[in-house]
Amino acid sequence: MTKAELIDAMSNRTLETKKVTENFLNTFIEILIETLKNGDKLQLNHFGTFEIVNTAPRKGRNPQTKEEIIIPASKAAKFKPGKALKNAVNQE
Repeated sequence: MTKAELIDAMSNRTLETKKVTENFLNTFIEILIETLKNGDKLQLNHFGTFEIVNTAPRKGRNPQTKEEIIIPASKAAKFKPGKALKNAVNQE
Protein backbone atom coordinates (compact mmCIF):
# COMPACT_ATOMS: atom_id res chain seq x y z
CA MET A 1 0.00 0.00 0.00
CA THR A 2 1.33 3.42 -0.93
CA LYS A 3 0.93 6.61 1.07
CA ALA A 4 -1.74 7.81 -1.39
CA GLU A 5 -3.66 4.54 -1.02
CA LEU A 6 -3.44 4.81 2.77
CA ILE A 7 -4.81 8.35 2.63
CA ASP A 8 -7.68 7.16 0.42
CA ALA A 9 -8.52 4.29 2.80
CA MET A 10 -8.34 6.52 5.89
CA SER A 11 -10.43 9.20 4.18
CA ASN A 12 -13.13 6.69 3.25
CA ARG A 13 -13.33 5.27 6.78
CA THR A 14 -13.32 8.59 8.61
CA LEU A 15 -15.46 10.47 6.07
CA GLU A 16 -12.90 13.30 6.14
CA THR A 17 -11.54 14.93 3.00
CA LYS A 18 -8.33 13.58 1.54
CA LYS A 19 -6.61 16.90 2.30
CA VAL A 20 -7.53 16.74 6.01
CA THR A 21 -6.53 13.08 6.17
CA GLU A 22 -3.21 13.80 4.46
CA ASN A 23 -2.51 16.60 6.96
CA PHE A 24 -3.19 14.23 9.89
CA LEU A 25 -0.92 11.56 8.44
CA ASN A 26 1.88 14.04 7.69
CA THR A 27 1.60 15.45 11.22
CA PHE A 28 1.86 11.96 12.69
CA ILE A 29 4.98 11.27 10.61
CA GLU A 30 6.56 14.60 11.65
CA ILE A 31 5.91 13.91 15.33
CA LEU A 32 7.29 10.37 14.99
CA ILE A 33 10.50 11.69 13.40
CA GLU A 34 10.91 14.43 16.04
CA THR A 35 10.36 11.91 18.84
CA LEU A 36 12.95 9.49 17.45
CA LYS A 37 15.45 12.30 16.79
CA ASN A 38 15.16 13.30 20.45
CA GLY A 39 16.14 9.77 21.45
CA ASP A 40 12.67 8.90 22.75
CA LYS A 41 10.45 6.06 21.66
CA LEU A 42 6.86 6.27 20.49
CA GLN A 43 4.65 3.54 21.89
CA LEU A 44 1.14 2.91 20.59
CA ASN A 45 -0.61 0.49 22.91
CA HIS A 46 -1.81 -2.71 21.20
CA PHE A 47 -0.02 -1.69 17.98
CA GLY A 48 3.72 -1.42 18.59
CA THR A 49 6.75 0.68 19.47
CA PHE A 50 8.99 2.82 17.27
CA GLU A 51 12.49 3.43 18.60
CA ILE A 52 16.07 4.16 17.57
CA VAL A 53 18.75 1.49 17.91
CA ASN A 54 22.49 2.06 17.65
CA THR A 55 24.44 -0.26 15.41
CA ALA A 56 28.09 -0.92 16.20
CA PRO A 57 30.81 -0.50 13.60
CA ARG A 58 31.47 -3.73 11.76
CA LYS A 59 33.60 -5.26 9.07
CA GLY A 60 32.18 -5.57 5.59
CA ARG A 61 33.41 -6.34 2.12
CA ASN A 62 33.24 -4.40 -1.12
CA PRO A 63 31.49 -6.91 -3.42
CA GLN A 64 33.34 -5.67 -6.52
CA THR A 65 36.91 -5.56 -5.20
CA LYS A 66 36.53 -8.01 -2.29
CA GLU A 67 38.39 -5.41 -0.21
CA GLU A 68 37.57 -5.45 3.49
CA ILE A 69 36.04 -2.20 4.75
CA ILE A 70 34.80 -0.89 8.07
CA ILE A 71 31.11 0.04 8.12
CA PRO A 72 30.75 2.90 10.62
CA ALA A 73 28.37 2.91 13.58
CA SER A 74 24.95 4.37 12.85
CA LYS A 75 21.44 4.78 14.16
CA ALA A 76 18.44 2.96 12.70
CA ALA A 77 14.71 3.21 13.27
CA LYS A 78 13.15 0.00 14.59
CA PHE A 79 9.52 -1.06 14.93
CA LYS A 80 8.51 -3.75 17.38
CA PRO A 81 4.92 -4.94 16.85
CA GLY A 82 2.64 -5.22 19.85
CA LYS A 83 0.83 -8.37 20.90
CA ALA A 84 -2.53 -7.32 19.42
CA LEU A 85 -0.94 -6.59 16.03
CA LYS A 86 0.93 -9.91 16.05
CA ASN A 87 -2.28 -11.77 16.88
CA ALA A 88 -4.29 -9.94 14.20
CA VAL A 89 -1.70 -10.71 11.51
CA ASN A 90 -1.46 -14.37 12.52
CA GLN A 91 -5.21 -15.07 12.61
CA GLU A 92 -6.41 -17.49 10.00
